[in-house]
Amino acid sequence: MIATHLGNWQLRDTERIITGNRDLLGETHLLVGMTRIRNEALILPDTLDYLGSQVDAIVAYDDASTDETVEILRAHPKVALIVANGAWEQDVEARKLAEGRHRGLLLEMAREQLPHDWMLCFDPDERITGDLRGFLEGPGAEECDSVKVKLFDAYLTQADCAPYRSDLPLLDFRRFYGPEQRDILMLWRNRSEISFAERGRVPAGLGRVKTDLYCQHYGKALSVDHWEETCDYYIKHFPFETYGKKWTERKGQAIHTESDFKRPLYAWGEALFANAVPM
Repeated sequence: MIATHLGNWQLRDTERIITGNRDLLGETHLLVGMTRIRNEALILPDTLDYLGSQVDAIVAYDDASTDETVEILRAHPKVALIVANGAWEQDVEARKLAEGRHRGLLLEMAREQLPHDWMLCFDPDERITGDLRGFLEGPGAEECDSVKVKLFDAYLTQADCAPYRSDLPLLDFRRFYGPEQRDILMLWRNRSEISFAERGRVPAGLGRVKTDLYCQHYGKALSVDHWEETCDYYIKHFPFETYGKKWTERKGQAIHTESDFKRPLYAWGEALFANAVPM
């Protein structure tokens, strides 16, 4: 464990900082990744290996995992620091507030211990396609301070519903995706005016924002069992009118012939992008 000054953010009694690869600390990096995570041992090895080929270092907040998530993080050579929380928030509103705080902690840690040019904020079930480092080092990044990435949901279909296994790459794991395009802020320059508030998952002070790159999202497509667990999670832990009702109706509906929004599914590629529906 290391001591660190976290600016406006303070560690709680339930949180501790774990050091991963000490050799990464104090070095200047092009790209550092941050993630909030809970019970992702199934997909985490592939996530870290895939991103590890593009980022220089990773900082992670583990939100009271009960599986081997922390051990997997700690063992990976690209993971520099982990905030390990020992008590998961049960209250819905408290967890919503915690999201901004967790990211604020990670950003302050990265600025202090891992000087960097760019930050990537990612979830373990996301795969940005293409060459991230090439983009950041090329003309595409010169005219912006932050980047929103075009994200599409992968879906289980009758002919493609085998459960994900940890020995498989998650990138391109599923054949079909919904055309609903969500532009998610994932990249920003390391500038002091960019910061998190406790009530937001998106930082303030971004400046020039560009939309570029593509991302496959597997939150709905790991397995039938995972789909049902996701439904139960939103039903149990989120407000019924905004989340619970929708996910109650989705229970038992893991296998898709169209997207959750009643649109055709497409293979990853130009047809999907040409038929994209901004959300």
